Amino acid sequence: MEKTSVAVADLAVTKYDQTKPQSQTTSSAKFADRSLKYSATFWFVSVMAGQWFFFYYIMAFYGFSVINDNMEIWNRWEAMGSKPYHAGDFAGNFAFAAHAIGAGIVAFGGALQLIPQVRSYFPKFHKINGYVYLSTVFCLAISGFYLVWVRDPEPITLSGIGTSINGLLIFAFAYLALRRAVNRDIVSHKKWALRLFLVSNAQWTLRVGVFSYLVTGSMLGLKPSFSDVFFPMWTFGCFVLPLATLQLYFYAKEKGGNRVKYITSGALCVLTVLMLIGAVGFTPFLLTVMSGGEIAL
Repeated sequence: MEKTSVAVADLAVTKYDQTKPQSQTTSSAKFADRSLKYSATFWFVSVMAGQWFFFYYIMAFYGFSVINDNMEIWNRWEAMGSKPYHAGDFAGNFAFAAHAIGAGIVAFGGALQLIPQVRSYFPKFHKINGYVYLSTVFCLAISGFYLVWVRDPEPITLSGIGTSINGLLIFAFAYLALRRAVNRDIVSHKKWALRLFLVSNAQWTLRVGVFSYLVTGSMLGLKPSFSDVFFPMWTFGCFVLPLATLQLYFYAKEKGGNRVKYITSGALCVLTVLMLIGAVGFTPFLLTVMSGGEIAL
């Protein structure tokens, strides 16, 4: 009888020892999943806040200037080396207005497409807004090509090449996102829609990245200037880096182990913080533009 009791006790201890590591592994996996989920949510909420303010700026500055027939005000950017408004150039001015206002619509409507609650509770709105979004990004790309390759009298620069590549990616991702939606391949559709969201908002990312570089560089005492190699690199990095980070997120979520998920979560948090620094630095600059103050960096 005593031997039987000992055997039962040993068996219980063995089962406990086997269950304990399993429980720890499950708990660690859940924590890694939550870390990835919360870092992605942190990124999305930050992007949405920044882009909705960008939408407000575009409508307040460009939208009202078109309504009030005061498009000459665009040339306040001449202090930064840009002269968007050309007297007598109806086609060029129209293309620029369509490009600027289209960017605002994309910034506002694109974020709505990515909110799960909107997709779940308002599927009809999601579908209609999706078609509006696709039409807008198509016009955005076409107007961008026109401004770079037709209107601009200067030779094509790295910035123009970057804009053109970005435009081609918009066409490709829009087609693939629509095709997957029509075929009811929702999982793949969501992935291509996210990629489309990133490339169609690359110009916002470009500007936020520039201000992040200037602000963080100044804080670190590095004395950043527009002659730094960062700027030509960021012409392409503004869409390459977000796409690469998104691909890393997909891999971590679907195939990555805990370590990969933690690394991805950390990278997302760091990039989001840098993005927020840029957005905070960008905001007073946009407020100055809207208020009519002197534009300077």
